[in-house]
Amino acid sequence: MNLVRHLVVIFEEVMKIKCVIYSLKKFRRDSELFLKKNKKISNLVLTLLNNSNIMILAMEIMIAKGSDIVITNRQKEILKVIVEEYIKTAKAVSSNHICKKLKCSSATIRNEMVILEDYGLLEKNHFASGRIPSEKGYKYYVDNLMTPKNMTGEDMLKLQTIFHNNSLDLNDTIKRSIEIVSEITNYTAVVLGNASSSNKLMKVEVVPLDDDKILSIVITDKGIVQHKILSLPTVVSKEEIKKTVELINKLVVGTPINEVSEKLEYEVKPIIKDYVSQYEVLYNTFYDAFHEFSSANEDVHFGGRNNMLKQPEFSNIDKVKEILSKFDDIDSISNMKEEDNGINIYVGSETKLTDDVSVIKTKYNINGEEGTIAIIGPKRMEYDRVVALLDYIKNNLGGENGE
Repeated sequence: MNLVRHLVVIFEEVMKIKCVIYSLKKFRRDSELFLKKNKKISNLVLTLLNNSNIMILAMEIMIAKGSDIVITNRQKEILKVIVEEYIKTAKAVSSNHICKKLKCSSATIRNEMVILEDYGLLEKNHFASGRIPSEKGYKYYVDNLMTPKNMTGEDMLKLQTIFHNNSLDLNDTIKRSIEIVSEITNYTAVVLGNASSSNKLMKVEVVPLDDDKILSIVITDKGIVQHKILSLPTVVSKEEIKKTVELINKLVVGTPINEVSEKLEYEVKPIIKDYVSQYEVLYNTFYDAFHEFSSANEDVHFGGRNNMLKQPEFSNIDKVKEILSKFDDIDSISNMKEEDNGINIYVGSETKLTDDVSVIKTKYNINGEEGTIAIIGPKRMEYDRVVALLDYIKNNLGGENGE
């Protein structure tokens, strides 16, 4: 009970400080308006105004260090309406619109909006009356007010068509899925395959098919199995193929996939002629196969790369060029700090890309194959819809064996 009373006291003190901040800011606004109208003013008023600014700064630092933002239920409702309306229309939200939505007086709404602006959750729009969410406002909305939106039957059907297509392998299923998400949201989607440096070669097997074709099977230590039909330019005996595979397994097993081609070049190529007579054909065939496998495991696939051009806030061509150039910095997307194993949301400056975008990403691990799916859009992103789509994809990709 003592702990509860202590927390209540802390809460009351924080609210008192915030009320003082609001009063001081109101005093500052009124004083600045008075200053504009009255050129001659006493030093006392100037001192009071300066001191009020210092007190506001000190109290805001105190709150920033000591607690999260605490707002009333009505303020939460107003913030939620403004964020969701601005996401929908890309236009500043007026107090009249909120009045109709929440059935409150215009004066009440305006006062609450001033408080939310003082907390840094809202901003004034320079081109129209009304307010828009700040980066801090979006973040508060995502952390405290947003709930994933129910998927429409149409969206679900489009994705189910991909998941039920048995002719697609996992990589193709993921790529097609993010292309659909990009198409229905008008955002940019990207899938980052697991880095091949984290997969090591465990075994190579071959199955002869015809005189000039073999089925190669590459198995990694992470359990990834990739198979490919290789065409030989000339007929090669099964014995020669068997000796080549034994040599590769002897010298290359345990090597990271992205280093296999180099190891073939410097360790297998110089000695393969001592083991098989048709060494050039066999070496070139396996070298090309491993190079392709390594590239596939470093796969980066974009869907709707130019979708930013469709967003009204990116009508400035220089801003678009800056954002599109950031897409080449895949490490920035991949290295965003993971807070949990679910779906993570990064707003504005948190993305490390640019302050003008948000990123929603999730990791997948299916039968040992890992990767990341990320959706990139404006800060005015439909967070609730994208979270629902990513959650649906992740759950349907995983099945019983995925995560």
